[in-house]
Amino acid sequence: MITFRWAKKLNNMEVAQQSISEIAVQSAESPAKEISGSAALLEALIIEGVSTIFGYPGGAIMPIYDALYDYNEQLKHVLVRHEQGGIHAAQGYARTSGKVGVVFATSGPGATNLVTGLADAQIDSTPLVCITGQVFAHLLGTDAFQETDVINITTPVTKWNYQVTDATELPEVIAKAFYIARSGRPGPVLIDITKNAQIQKFKFKGYTPCNHIRSYRPKPIVRPQFIQQAAELINAAKKPFILFGQGVILGKAEKEFAAFVEKSGIPAAWTVLGAGAIPTSHPLNVGMLGMHGNYGPNVLTNSCDVLIAIGMRFDDRVTGRLDKYAKQAKVIHLDIDPAEIDKNVKTTVPVWGDCKETLPLLTAAIEEKTHPEWLQLFNDYTRQEIEQVIEPELNPTTDEMTMGEVIKQLNEITKGEAIIVTDVGQHQMVACRYAQFNNTRSNVTSGGLGTMGFALPAAIGAKFGTPEKDVVAIIGDGGFQMTLQELGTVMQENTNIKIIILNNRFLGMVRQWQELFNERRYSFVEMKSPDFVQLAAAYGIAGKSISDRKDLPSTLEEMLAHKGAYLLEVIVTRENNVFPMVPQGCSVSEIRLK
Repeated sequence: MITFRWAKKLNNMEVAQQSISEIAVQSAESPAKEISGSAALLEALIIEGVSTIFGYPGGAIMPIYDALYDYNEQLKHVLVRHEQGGIHAAQGYARTSGKVGVVFATSGPGATNLVTGLADAQIDSTPLVCITGQVFAHLLGTDAFQETDVINITTPVTKWNYQVTDATELPEVIAKAFYIARSGRPGPVLIDITKNAQIQKFKFKGYTPCNHIRSYRPKPIVRPQFIQQAAELINAAKKPFILFGQGVILGKAEKEFAAFVEKSGIPAAWTVLGAGAIPTSHPLNVGMLGMHGNYGPNVLTNSCDVLIAIGMRFDDRVTGRLDKYAKQAKVIHLDIDPAEIDKNVKTTVPVWGDCKETLPLLTAAIEEKTHPEWLQLFNDYTRQEIEQVIEPELNPTTDEMTMGEVIKQLNEITKGEAIIVTDVGQHQMVACRYAQFNNTRSNVTSGGLGTMGFALPAAIGAKFGTPEKDVVAIIGDGGFQMTLQELGTVMQENTNIKIIILNNRFLGMVRQWQELFNERRYSFVEMKSPDFVQLAAAYGIAGKSISDRKDLPSTLEEMLAHKGAYLLEVIVTRENNVFPMVPQGCSVSEIRLK
């Protein structure tokens, strides 16, 4: 029987505040064999079902890479060009596959290069296990070459982290890492392993995955009285409104959610990360929430009488001014994380629990209804938005192309079946607004952190996570240049992703704000770029640049039919703005169409 002590931080859990006494983990029944800590780690990954690792070797993690040499048939390692690219690729893999993403990095700068991705994964609830090498234990605290205090650096941006200095801890620590990363509200875990622990040999008695940690309850207990109270509010409502987020997808509750929506007859709008939980074309899907969301869902948030939030966290980009947000409504909030209840918006009825469990209970308790007059209000606002915003964006009369018409043409070819990976900026909002998402886990973007440079490496990971799907990365000219070195990964792995750069020669979203709120004082937002097609060619990637809309349909067809990676640069109008827009400091009902 192997035991160890665990006293590291676990966000939102009392267990983080105490030193847990020895936790026994049942060993596998196979006879003990003497192996190194590095080999024990890799054995654990295989048993956890890991097949793909994204990483970059270095001195402090070299023993793990040496052991990996003997496991290359069981574990596929993808050599990225930068550790940030590695963790974004692991995010893309996790988001599309539903599995835990795994990334390796060395100590010092290798580990610190993961921090942006960790913060991104933490706020977007993406399950990751990150393994970093560390200097020898006897050198800790001496400012040794490439030593950083990775535990304290990453504590704010991980669900849990732990430093292993003795190889005998590894089986239990890795088991806990995977359990914590994937259970409850998912998130990133980082395990820092000193070099001596990687080399050290010990009697490996097998590996048993973890399914319980004392004092850690991944899912809160469902309280039937709150289900009943929520059902009573819904049954009495005249203008109920559903807001749904990524929690539906993370809970694998898409069918349960669809059943609830269809029985209740309630209009439903999505957050950026909730896209795809029900198809875009569903008759009760009324569009996107938030700063650049659809007109009706934003305005009518301040008209509904019951607001039902499911697996979303009332982010400021969704709520606008909190003191003017849905003050007339009774609020029902379904969430797996009790810390989200009442954090931003006061809840009338809290429904704690996994929505895969709570939604069927709520569906059974509500009456079957329709709300035709209320739904018609959404449709009326949609018509107004089509006339003033959508039609000019998707079918422009100007000479230059718009971002929206590119997405429209892409929809017509992919039929909403592709996985769309977006970077951050105007193109992101346009893609989320106009792309069709027929399937769950088909919208991959950086939501909470808004990380420029996310899309290219995330698309690589998304393709490894779902090799049978078309993966299209839609990127701005600014964000692309933050991680373009990952074209080397595309080349080496022959990754069949399609890259569309919507090039407006500006940092477009910042420029839009400077136009609207800073009297067109364009301060350092105009951007010169390299020849993207020649750049792609240097990596052996096919490509084309177009600026005439007559070339758009045939080039998109060519791109999607091409066997292998393809980069398409589309020159779009320079100063096109994304509307509707909720200006900062305004209520969602003050959303502007122009």
